[in-house]
Amino acid sequence: MTLPMSDSIPIDNHLWQDGWYQLAHRLPSPNFGPRPPLATIDLIVLHSISLPPGAYGGNQVQALFTNQLDWAQHPYYQQIKGLQVSSHFFIERTGNIWQFVSCDDRAWHAGQSRYRGRDNCNDDSIGIELEGLEGDTFETAQYQALQTLCPALMQHYPIAHIAGHEHIAPGRKIDPGPGLDWSLLRQTLGLSSQCFPDGAEKKNNVLGN
Repeated sequence: MTLPMSDSIPIDNHLWQDGWYQLAHRLPSPNFGPRPPLATIDLIVLHSISLPPGAYGGNQVQALFTNQLDWAQHPYYQQIKGLQVSSHFFIERTGNIWQFVSCDDRAWHAGQSRYRGRDNCNDDSIGIELEGLEGDTFETAQYQALQTLCPALMQHYPIAHIAGHEHIAPGRKIDPGPGLDWSLLRQTLGLSSQCFPDGAEKKNNVLGN
């Protein structure tokens, strides 16, 4: 799969307002907090999520991130009942982008984590959830959304790293999983391999992605 190179990104001042990306659907979550003083927001963390697992196209993820999910709606929800989490962004299979937390604030997406020599990745990262399932592939529209969103983030924040939840919490998390084409993502963003986890692209090549 190849993607067309993105057009020029609009002027930064028109894209952001108090950490809110103006091209996203805004749906504020109560699940957030302040970042530590002097936090350097230099990491994007990619996740995958679908509720219930493998079901696409509903509004259950939005409901989860705003504490509105009906726990009785599906048996799986009993496993996560009471969970209070959020991500800065959620990208649907269609490429639609939702934002739940200002990027200036700390969303609750990473949990116990460590990357680039620092613990507690929630403190200084931006979380992007992709609608999907570990091991499943992602849609062209989602890569195109990342191709627009990531450069906008890099214009506004000192982003130097992009990693998966599996890389910042190895052994505890496995998303977004082998279905994410890291090589495609790097090439379309025009970034050095040093911005990405060691071995991520090699793993894709072994799997034939």
